[in-house]
Amino acid sequence: MKTPERPLHDYVAEVSEHTEVRRGVPLPLGPHESDGGVNFALFSRHATRIRLELFDQPEDAKPSRVVDFDHARNRTGEVWHVWLAGIRPGQLYAYRVDGPYQPEQGHRFNFNRLLLDPFATAISPLPDWDFGPARGYDSSAQEQGPSKLDDAGAMPKCVFTREHFHWHDDQPLKHPWSKTVIYETHVRGFTVHSSSGVEHPGTYRGLMEKIPYLKELGVTAVELMPVHEFNEHEVQGINPQTGKRLKNYWGYDPVTFLAPKASYSSAGGLGQQTLEFKEMVRALHHAGIEVILDVVFNHTAEGNELGPTLCFRGIDNAIFYMLEADRRYYRNYAGTGNTINTNHPVMRDHILGALRYWVVEMHVDGFRFDLASILGRDGTGKLLANAPLLERIAEDPILRDVKIIAEAWDAAGAYEVGSFSERRWAEWNGRYRDDVRRFWRGDDGMLGLFASRICGSADIYARSGKGPEGSINFVTCHDGFTLNDLVSYRDKHNEENGENSRDGTDENLSENYGAEGATTDAGIEALRKTQIKNFLLTLLISRGVPMLLGGDEFRRTQGGNNNAYCQDNETSWYDWSYPEQHKEISRFTRGMIAFRSAHPILSKEQFYTDDEIQWFGPRGGLPDWTDPKQKQFACLINEDKQGALYLMFNAGTDAVDLGLPTLPSGVRWHLAVDTGRAAPQDLFAAGEEALCADQQTCRLSSRSSAILVAR
Repeated sequence: MKTPERPLHDYVAEVSEHTEVRRGVPLPLGPHESDGGVNFALFSRHATRIRLELFDQPEDAKPSRVVDFDHARNRTGEVWHVWLAGIRPGQLYAYRVDGPYQPEQGHRFNFNRLLLDPFATAISPLPDWDFGPARGYDSSAQEQGPSKLDDAGAMPKCVFTREHFHWHDDQPLKHPWSKTVIYETHVRGFTVHSSSGVEHPGTYRGLMEKIPYLKELGVTAVELMPVHEFNEHEVQGINPQTGKRLKNYWGYDPVTFLAPKASYSSAGGLGQQTLEFKEMVRALHHAGIEVILDVVFNHTAEGNELGPTLCFRGIDNAIFYMLEADRRYYRNYAGTGNTINTNHPVMRDHILGALRYWVVEMHVDGFRFDLASILGRDGTGKLLANAPLLERIAEDPILRDVKIIAEAWDAAGAYEVGSFSERRWAEWNGRYRDDVRRFWRGDDGMLGLFASRICGSADIYARSGKGPEGSINFVTCHDGFTLNDLVSYRDKHNEENGENSRDGTDENLSENYGAEGATTDAGIEALRKTQIKNFLLTLLISRGVPMLLGGDEFRRTQGGNNNAYCQDNETSWYDWSYPEQHKEISRFTRGMIAFRSAHPILSKEQFYTDDEIQWFGPRGGLPDWTDPKQKQFACLINEDKQGALYLMFNAGTDAVDLGLPTLPSGVRWHLAVDTGRAAPQDLFAAGEEALCADQQTCRLSSRSSAILVAR
């Protein structure tokens, strides 16, 4: 007799699990809602036991619920998984992972350590989160075995978040490189100062409140210094001048790669940080401003063999990190104690998963990869010609339209500016920074190099098939002097970092023009102001992609500190009285960004052709590129159906008269910009340029630059 058919829904109910704790599935990794509950999945090849602990409060030392994974039932291959009913957004959780403690084999399992989920999308904040060496493995532990300290109450927990968010009609902006002007800034430092005037200082929402300012400035993208969760209390040093403990302000020590920094949220750190970050992105997009994240995938906050165990080390140290031949120790290409093992497919997948998450769920528009050369090293440390991870990032279908920028060097000697991976990768052009600084400082022999930099650095990028859009041009960035300090200090002044100024580079290529630091000398101040304008003009007329360090537009100073990584105080914070105090520089910056936008010839994504540009020396004819003492030249740029621009540069200490090219009948030269003049004669709005009284020559004052427009 034929068995009668059963309705599908009845059959599903009959064969399905009904318990509150189920087998779960191995993919995707991390926590994900499924069938009215949450599936947790964690990779570990060498673990012998895994426990999931749920907590009610961030400071709880004991879990409210414990789930031990069954080795047979809750494991598929090397992924451990379980499904739990009743998990709501805001649920706190963490793991304990057991396995061999054999440092000589690369294994550092310790079941007594509460571990963060690498795929956690939020981490609960702790006001005094501190994981110095005493909380990790000390030198004696290497011989005696793992520490027995159960530190659950002192450890942050992961927060389960629901990814639903009302993005309204938000879409990727996809600004072409030719229309991109980047503003590098720090989320907290941007608005935390009492002068900021925002309701929510130092937060994502505080940055949102400053969007009108960014829009008026004219930038098209913000590049945010690290927002991945990190511990600001990890720095052990003391400021010798104040006696206060220093902090990790910059955040280049990520704990995990998907969780936005909780303390940057104004609404709380139990999942609110992910929502507030999304609100910030949505608001920036509405204003036409892209969001680029500075990401650190080369190392983590777990440091060297003496560092703390927080996440990767306790889950599978031998897989996630590059180890020395003596596997107790870590390869250290980042200069911070450890190096992520991007040679292992699991870690590559993890990094790609993190990048996709920020694009798909958080709607970011691009990434700047810190010390990106590390991502191209093989297991022995050699640089690969076609590194698998770099190729996968460039070719990934989800990431295909996002901006990817490499800091094309590392702390182990790699310097790949001009040759980093394939064309998809743009690069921080460190040679642009150095050559432009040298030219305006008045160094000999810089004429040809400076000319190449303003033309997009074909000598650097053409050989690898990249165009000028591959060059992220910058004069200053977070790492080093601000623009004001570049023209105010000859030497670094890092005494407050507590390292007797041994930290930070000595090669600043800076000048103080007669006084070290702030001065009341009107002549020195006038020269500094002119030099700041020269740098801004150069940056914004150069082919390539300009990046402005936040605060440079109003002469933000760090008091000569060129390595303010640990200065979470007024040394680093933006003082919002400066825009009014230095309104001439603020006005000049806005005007130059507008000038660049009004003249697309300056930002084309091709190198100049002979039809587009002509060169002139101070005595007519071509410049003498071989003369090391030559510090003046000009170039005529022919705009498509829009007349011409005449750019003039004088890095010498004497004024110079430069001849002007002859124009067609009825067309005259008009002065658009002259850095040697005081406002408002230093810059004129489009259509309001001043007619040049002399149409044959133009006098350029010492250490100045000017732009004429033909119309």
